[in-house]
Amino acid sequence: MSNEKKRMTTASGVPVGDNQNSITAGQRGPTLIQDVHFLEKMAHFDRERIPERVVHAKGAGAFGYFEVTNDEISKYTKADFLSEKGKRTEMFARFSTVAGEKGAADTERDPRGFALKFYTDEGNYDLVGNNTPVFFVRDAMKFPDFIHTQKRNPRTGLKDKDAVWDFWSLSPESLHQITYLHGDRGIPATFRHMNGYGSHTYKWVNDQGEAFWVTYSFISDQGVKGLDADVADQLAGEQPDYHREDLYNAIENGDHPSWTLYVQIIPFEDYKTYKWDIFDITKTVSKKDYPRIEVGKMVLNRNPENFFADVEQAALSPANLVPGIETSPDKMLQGRLFSYSDTQRYRLGVNHQQIPVNRPKAEVNHYQRDGYMAVNGNGGGKPVYEPNSIDGPVEDPASKISPFEVEGVADSVAYDSQDHYTQPGDLYRLMSEDEKSRLVKNFADHMRQATRDDIKLRQIGHFYKADPEWGERVAEELGLSVPESAKAVKN
Repeated sequence: MSNEKKRMTTASGVPVGDNQNSITAGQRGPTLIQDVHFLEKMAHFDRERIPERVVHAKGAGAFGYFEVTNDEISKYTKADFLSEKGKRTEMFARFSTVAGEKGAADTERDPRGFALKFYTDEGNYDLVGNNTPVFFVRDAMKFPDFIHTQKRNPRTGLKDKDAVWDFWSLSPESLHQITYLHGDRGIPATFRHMNGYGSHTYKWVNDQGEAFWVTYSFISDQGVKGLDADVADQLAGEQPDYHREDLYNAIENGDHPSWTLYVQIIPFEDYKTYKWDIFDITKTVSKKDYPRIEVGKMVLNRNPENFFADVEQAALSPANLVPGIETSPDKMLQGRLFSYSDTQRYRLGVNHQQIPVNRPKAEVNHYQRDGYMAVNGNGGGKPVYEPNSIDGPVEDPASKISPFEVEGVADSVAYDSQDHYTQPGDLYRLMSEDEKSRLVKNFADHMRQATRDDIKLRQIGHFYKADPEWGERVAEELGLSVPESAKAVKN
């Protein structure tokens, strides 16, 4: 093997004569504009940081595969990658905090994103969820407002706990999610030791045209473990990349993490009569009513060769669906179908699907052309319109969605259910005494950082409505006297 080093070049392949000294007018003279290597080097450096994700800015990722373990899933969906037992599909996974900025600590109390990209033979399928089965709000209209409360105060430039608790206390639908967030699962021990959920209810359609509603649960084969709040705070200062480092080292050492996928299959017509609105992302569907069915196993066995290329440039969207998997009327999902792809167009450009980590394994045929970074030949001389008589790609009627009947007056309409307390109360009552104590302490420690007692009392009122004991304990921990009006029983 030759020991001769490769010759350094510019991005255009032109050899670089000196990478130590810029071209100047004499030893002390100003730098000359003709130093094109210096200009190119600095111009690229100035642009090395692409805009960070508005949400889920801090994360880690890895590659692996998904293998089907159930031979009967094709009864419910015609999705090819789920068609038979033993079928493997290459995939990519990205885990992240939700609210933290790119430099935030991995161990902050925050939900974790659980985003998966399956490189199927029918195109890329993205499942973009969290490590909790519910979410803070149930209509995408409220999502920007919620995220603004998690970011920085426009005047002080600091995190604003008054804004956080003001919004949550005025949005009682958030109670279920913040109960998960302040419980033992609120800070995962590692990315490997947390479950993942599809969050929304989706629609599956089989090859007979029968439709079913489905929820996804990826259960960690490593078990679920949480971090003690004090340990998490210590790690935030000592190793803010703790979760990223753990995932990388585990895979590098051959300790490949895995998750088992289960689904709940809900007969299509049940959405009309089930006790909860199955499209309300702040609610869960009971496993007693619709037992989980094993589908397959996800294994992560390969680290990225380059973090920026494979993780920072990864673009996932719930709008990336394959035949046999469709959307539902979930109002948060409906908003995300647009928002996720749109933010990728802003962050990475209109042709972000051509980036290797996002590039489909399946053949791509469409009439989209031009735009920044069109690097796949841009369609060559093929026609740019459809219909055409020049043998261009045509639509596939077999891939049309399954019809869903809608009715009613076009208006700004809320979900029917305003019961935001039963499910969080049930979750609280399921906890052991030790779990309840930690939950109450975590809530009190977080709420103590807010400066306004009226906000704290409003939130405590929600605890009372879910379970009076819960409200009493948080009020006592905070040393607050709660007026009787705030203790009203739930609807």
